[in-house]
Amino acid sequence: MFVCHVALQGCLTLSDVPYGINADTGGHITYLLELACASARDPAIDRIDIITRGFADAKLGMRFDAQCAEAQGKIRLVRLDDGDPSYLPKEALHERHEELCEAFLAYLNDLDRKPAIIHAHYADAGILARKAKEALGIPYIFTGHSLGAVKREVNGCADASLQTRIAVEERALALADAVIASSRDEAEAQYAHYASIEAGRIRVIPPGCDLTRFESAQPTDKVRADLAQFLRDPAKPMLLAIARPVRKKNLLGLVEAYAGDSELQDAANLVIVAGCRSLLGDLETECREVMQELIEAVDRHDLYGKFAYPKHHDPADIPAYYAMARESGGVFVNPAFNEPFGLTLLEAAASRLPVVATDSGGPNDIVERCSNGELVCPRDPQAIATACREIVTDRRKWVRYATAGVEAVAAYDWTAHRDQYHRLLHELTGPLEPAPQWDRILICDIDNTLLGDREALREFLAWQAEHSGHIALGIATGRSFHSAQAILAAEGVPTPDVIISSVGTRIHWYDRDERCFLEDEGWRRRVESAWQEDTVRETTDTLGLRQQALLEQHSGKASFFLDRHDPDDIHCAFRKAGLHVEIVASHGRYLDVLSEGAGKGPAVVHVADTLFLTQSRVVVAGDSGNDLTMLRACPFPIVVGNASDGLAQDPSLSHAYWAKGCYAAGVLEGVRHYQAQGSW
Repeated sequence: MFVCHVALQGCLTLSDVPYGINADTGGHITYLLELACASARDPAIDRIDIITRGFADAKLGMRFDAQCAEAQGKIRLVRLDDGDPSYLPKEALHERHEELCEAFLAYLNDLDRKPAIIHAHYADAGILARKAKEALGIPYIFTGHSLGAVKREVNGCADASLQTRIAVEERALALADAVIASSRDEAEAQYAHYASIEAGRIRVIPPGCDLTRFESAQPTDKVRADLAQFLRDPAKPMLLAIARPVRKKNLLGLVEAYAGDSELQDAANLVIVAGCRSLLGDLETECREVMQELIEAVDRHDLYGKFAYPKHHDPADIPAYYAMARESGGVFVNPAFNEPFGLTLLEAAASRLPVVATDSGGPNDIVERCSNGELVCPRDPQAIATACREIVTDRRKWVRYATAGVEAVAAYDWTAHRDQYHRLLHELTGPLEPAPQWDRILICDIDNTLLGDREALREFLAWQAEHSGHIALGIATGRSFHSAQAILAAEGVPTPDVIISSVGTRIHWYDRDERCFLEDEGWRRRVESAWQEDTVRETTDTLGLRQQALLEQHSGKASFFLDRHDPDDIHCAFRKAGLHVEIVASHGRYLDVLSEGAGKGPAVVHVADTLFLTQSRVVVAGDSGNDLTMLRACPFPIVVGNASDGLAQDPSLSHAYWAKGCYAAGVLEGVRHYQAQGSW
């Protein structure tokens, strides 16, 4: 396969990239080059062209001239000549769209064969990819890296330049065959600001990360000496934060959380590594203001001897800081108001250091996947302090989170990213398959049902592939749609035919012609029409229910932690309030409040009706309380051997097949049982 990447911003080379030489030469180039190298290691990829903009600049050097092509193995770098030899920052690239599109089409038309697919990085590249699709029919993928609408949201307004950027992003998104997001927050919250992209075209594929230097990191004498200048007792557990001193990172919020908890001050030191500086006056305005506020907070709260904020560090010092925090029995803290991905959390995890992280953004995915720490509201200083204190003072909890962190290395490496990425490429470029003639459907829960035993999953998928022509594969999960799609892709599960998500409040169908998921709008309207948002919130506030992260909330579903509440008492409280809702408790920890008539059971019935299948043609499989409605309603349910939430004692499941096998092995055992009986 021939893949063409387009990335117009910054100073792009195949080696010795001058990172930081300007504001546009940053992380997206690292991502692109590492993705290209990982792709090139796959024999199925025989050519990779990277297209950028050529320029000649006395200050930046002549190596970026349009005549200077580069090549390394399968990878070739081509610089377009748009007629303007000067370097253009990203804010000015839109002025050259017409000339860049013309140069890009000329490059494509001169090729001996066309790329199978184009991958555009940032919005301006998306305009070129869109033009190529319109002119030559080449499909394209879009990766935004950062989005103007998110910046507008943070700033509360947008100037003319930002409005132009957002309009360009909308145009780039409108015809994209798929959009790659790095996290669920990017997919569900950030792209929600754009009218031109449907949720079903967004695929969450976490970027690969090279974490090897953090796995083997050890403290250094230099870092020990740097901290000794600040701390009276350097051996105490360390609360470590590493971030640029900008307001969105909420470093002052972390200081206030630490200052407001005397027990935490007694138990741990606070260390903030906030870039390098000489004189405060030399910093750019926002960084200078934030550093001044941090220093003033030290004085205001008398944190001398407990709080370190070193002025300088080398890149090699960063792994040593993580190692120092680990050696001390400390915690890594990311209190940002929003963290799009959360690379520092993966670095901490690879260093076997527990984390306390913002519940806004990518950390949701990382902590959910790796179970290496706790999520907190970044605007709640008490929650931040409590989470930190409980980890550093509870050795068993600390060890559990530290040990779990090694999962990050396996979950976020480049091979895993490449494999998912290449499956998407083949899905988008392969021949259209004829519509299957389904005469039945199998619908499975994900966590602890389909997933949990990789060897059993492989056996199940082999069976599923043999029967995919007449048995549809459905998913019914408590996860959101994008969370479900991401974890299934990560585990190598082929694209399901239908995904019932968010405990049965959303349904997405896979459209084989469009090669993307389409939401079942009729089901969504049905769920939302019965939802009384304000009254539900009043009742849950009265009950004192602790809300899950904002990503878990949407019209038709409100999600909480069960804590010590009794689900029956909660149900009674809603009845007294005159509210007709569905209450779903699972795993002894989670509580979901759903619209009346919503849930996995009703959603499964709706799916069967849509496919014109009678209920006798439906088999469902689950393991927990949030599967109960579909297990009860279906005549052929499977309860896997590792079931929880007291399902074994539920008399309404007397008709179920109780598998001896666990996870996917139990699903396959149950399916074969019903097939052998001739009942399905």
